[in-house]
Amino acid sequence: MIKVSVLYTNSETVEFNHEYYSNTHIPMVQSLVGSALKKVEVEKGLGGRVPGERAPFVTIANLYFDSIEEFQNSFGPHAEKFAADVPNYSNVDGIIQISELV
Repeated sequence: MIKVSVLYTNSETVEFNHEYYSNTHIPMVQSLVGSALKKVEVEKGLGGRVPGERAPFVTIANLYFDSIEEFQNSFGPHAEKFAADVPNYSNVDGIIQISELV
């Protein structure tokens, strides 16, 4: 199984609409990717290493697939649509990391 993490960096100028992301964007991804997507987790950053420190990421989404090929085949055809939706919830693009669960 693999995990595709989409990490949205945090800063003083970042804008992020968590409600839209969780209630509109993620359901759109789930609908278009279909059964290849096994599980989704959305994390809202609350803080950093020490009290009062800003979280390094405003949001992290973790999407789980059986393989890289399943991810590429199900996500790839819709990537432009997903990217076009970003301005509806944030002024920053996500950083994508694909990891193998060990």
